[in-house]
Amino acid sequence: MEITIITGLSGAGKSVAIKSLEDLGYFCVDNLPPSLLLKMVEVCSQSDRAVEHLAAVIDVRGGEFFDDLNESLNELDRGGVPYRILFLEADDESLIKRFKETRRSHPIHTDGGITESIAQERKLLQTLRGRANMVIDTSKSNVNQLREQLMNRYRTEGLSLGLEISLISFGYKYGLPLDADMVLDVRFLPNPFWVDELRELDGRDEKVRNYVMGHEEGAEFLDRVESLLDFLREKLLREGRRYFTLAMGCTGGQHRSVVLAEELAKRLRDKNWPVNVHHRDAHRR
Repeated sequence: MEITIITGLSGAGKSVAIKSLEDLGYFCVDNLPPSLLLKMVEVCSQSDRAVEHLAAVIDVRGGEFFDDLNESLNELDRGGVPYRILFLEADDESLIKRFKETRRSHPIHTDGGITESIAQERKLLQTLRGRANMVIDTSKSNVNQLREQLMNRYRTEGLSLGLEISLISFGYKYGLPLDADMVLDVRFLPNPFWVDELRELDGRDEKVRNYVMGHEEGAEFLDRVESLLDFLREKLLREGRRYFTLAMGCTGGQHRSVVLAEELAKRLRDKNWPVNVHHRDAHRR
């Protein structure tokens, strides 16, 4: 099991880090008391559902419990349990600006204000910083830049990352699907509804499929959509997206859109992409 402990200065981006690793498939715990670290590792290693990647944020929000962290790390060392520490920091000016923008108070309260609080936190974290495998200064990074940096770093270390594609077929007469990231209109294709023997069938029937795909526009459309998804996939992953919903609509959502959703799903599965298909309106008659 791979264990990553995320720590560092308040306001330096630990929340962005834990969310990024969660999107990469890590089992994540925020604000874990240090005394529970060993128990968490034990539970995850013995779970029926194997946890391959565990990440936990441990910082000064734990108050007096934070003092237990170094001893917990020593216990992991003595037990031969491998782990790594990701330490995030930033300069005082950047941290003060972020606290003002978010209007949140620093977890360490002092009479000297935010500057003194940051100074005390740096002192508390000095030893832990020295144990870190990776130190990232986020002073010049915005949220998206930090996210991309972390995603690229952890992705290249062997953790598989996929973009799950959800395909929805629908009928325009029943309204647009509200959860779609992209909507494509396939009403330009010949409509099987006007063929008597196909009217009561839907796009999962071989006869309807042959009718729709028998027109060269059907295959050309799929070629172009597949090419578009090939182009978008890496761009979406780079932005931290793990899910993408593509909706294709025809008049009633019974024939053309169903065929094309099924055919596109086959193509993507042939490339080992995770795909699921939902025919929203195919049951309507």
